[in-house]
Amino acid sequence: MSWTREQRNVTIAAYLGWTLDAFDFFLMVFVLKDIAGEFGTDIKSVAFGIMLTLMMRPVGALIFGWLADKYGRRPTLMVNIACFSLLELLSGFSPNLTTLLILRALFGIAMGGEWGVGGALTMETVPTKARGFVSGLLQAGYPSGYLLASVVFGVFYQYIGWRGMFFVGVLPALLVLYVRAHVPESPAFKTLEKKEHPGLVATLKKNVTLSLYAIVLMTAFNFFSHGSQDLYPTFLRIQHQFDAHTVSWITITLNIGAMVGGLFFGSLSEKIGRKRAIFIAALIALPVLPLWAFSTTPFLLAAGAFLMQISVQGAWGVIPVHLNEISPDEIRATFPGLVYQLGNLIASVNGPLQAGFAETHGNNYAVVMATVIGIVAVAIAVLILFSRERRGIDMTQSAEQVATVS
Repeated sequence: MSWTREQRNVTIAAYLGWTLDAFDFFLMVFVLKDIAGEFGTDIKSVAFGIMLTLMMRPVGALIFGWLADKYGRRPTLMVNIACFSLLELLSGFSPNLTTLLILRALFGIAMGGEWGVGGALTMETVPTKARGFVSGLLQAGYPSGYLLASVVFGVFYQYIGWRGMFFVGVLPALLVLYVRAHVPESPAFKTLEKKEHPGLVATLKKNVTLSLYAIVLMTAFNFFSHGSQDLYPTFLRIQHQFDAHTVSWITITLNIGAMVGGLFFGSLSEKIGRKRAIFIAALIALPVLPLWAFSTTPFLLAAGAFLMQISVQGAWGVIPVHLNEISPDEIRATFPGLVYQLGNLIASVNGPLQAGFAETHGNNYAVVMATVIGIVAVAIAVLILFSRERRGIDMTQSAEQVATVS
């Protein structure tokens, strides 16, 4: 399987795009306690900012996805990266909680666009047989971003404070220069661009059942990831009273597990199919639950977190390729991102829900986190059985057929 230089550049750009997007998102989860202290409020109120970010992501998926389906994946990706980097920088200047919450909502719009646009550009460009591995790599960008945020928190937080954490988040803007210089447009988009084809609304109407199913599936997936990740640092800091250094190395460990899981199951899906790989990965969470949530020492918690994220991001590692393969060709930059982010919207109650339960039960985060993850692991294993298996479809040829029919 030979790769061209352009295919490599597209993959690098999309991976870094999602890594840096996630990096900017996760910088906030480490400093909820500090923001609450400065603004004289509680952690639950600040955690509302995470919920707002997640809630606004479907808006970004729709706006940036539509732009990418109409004007191209490459220019849209550049605008998208510039937007989320700028909003991250501005978050660090927030004079009060209200301003911060507004900026996190706007950041959510920008964040919501990157995944769908970058995924479509990549899946339409890379060799067909490489899609499973690349899917795992792209999804590994999310824990890579979390890992990067963990390192920044562990090394720099004591010197730069919570505002400085947001200032560091402007650095992804440099990626725009790389995309402009090295990344070509998707061949499937070029095929569709030359001919008339159905628009966004008409295509969604034609695929209502698929869309609703995908939204339900992605709701479960987002509870799986956010339910196991977003409040984990807070769980370690408050329930276990660990210091910043310990929290940092445990989260680094869990993100290494996440990257291993995404790459392994993404690659495995090329051999055993997308559905089967997701099914197996999701169910690994069940035997790991007690170690992950109810251990008492840093070492055992780190081991549990590592194994849990192999399960969570192992299942997620197949999602970029699976959603792109089952997506209607005419709206591939919009559909995967939109259903993903609508699932995110529904699952955005997770942060306040877990924090609220924990605070009213003696700061017991373990019980609520274990309950959420146990339920959604089973839900994903059941839901994925109803999906379509379209491993290895030719996206450029498929786009050509759509353009011809219309």
